[in-house]
Amino acid sequence: MMDIKNDVQQQFGKNATSYVSSPIHKDGKDLLKMVEMAELTGQEVLLDIATGGGHTANAFAPLVSRVTAVDLTTEMLVAAENFIKENGHQNVEFIQGDAEQLPFTNESFDIVTCRIAPHHFPHVDSFIKEVHRVLKPKGQFILDDNVVPEKNDYDQFYNTIEKIRDYSHFRAWKKSEWIQKIEESGLEIFEWHRFEKTFRFEPWCANMKLPESEKNQLTQLILKSSKEIQEKFRIQIENDKVISFVGEAIVLKAIKR
Repeated sequence: MMDIKNDVQQQFGKNATSYVSSPIHKDGKDLLKMVEMAELTGQEVLLDIATGGGHTANAFAPLVSRVTAVDLTTEMLVAAENFIKENGHQNVEFIQGDAEQLPFTNESFDIVTCRIAPHHFPHVDSFIKEVHRVLKPKGQFILDDNVVPEKNDYDQFYNTIEKIRDYSHFRAWKKSEWIQKIEESGLEIFEWHRFEKTFRFEPWCANMKLPESEKNQLTQLILKSSKEIQEKFRIQIENDKVISFVGEAIVLKAIKR
């Protein structure tokens, strides 16, 4: 599984700046919902895991006492730091680290956030255990990630196209799988929301600097997908070109008892 982590570092290393400016990452009602769901006094110490372009850390920085932004990839941390400091936030520290083996002591944080990242983690159960370990009692875990529908055909389709587009993609989980995994860890889920996301095909491929041959492979796979899949993902096709499709994400809050 070290291979997937090397893949993550490679992919995000070469695409770090495009993640800071990517509309799906920098905009989005999901980020506003994460902030809205958090119960804050302003005194909290927050950990943002797999900070990526730093959007979540940036959103929470003015609302809490201190933020630690952790990421596996050095280039991402540099891009995130530039972005956050340009916004005038001085209370964020940046640390290289693995989501599945966090470099922090037990019960160090009041809040842990993680947004649009766990589908890259090869051992998501280890990540959840680590979240539980570093959270203080009554601490909040706010998760946001792409998910797949419960039906296996839809699950397989979405994970297949994501893996072709981005070899560092490991797995988008079902909503039911997230709920089970989180509650099995000892955290309790208090609230969750489902979001739809429209993926514009060209920018979605460009974000990963996808070679033309792989883009063509992806186009063919989508064009040849069943009518049922095309309806489920609301795939828009014009003149044998894929224009867009609709995926889903969940945002949830769990509490450590």
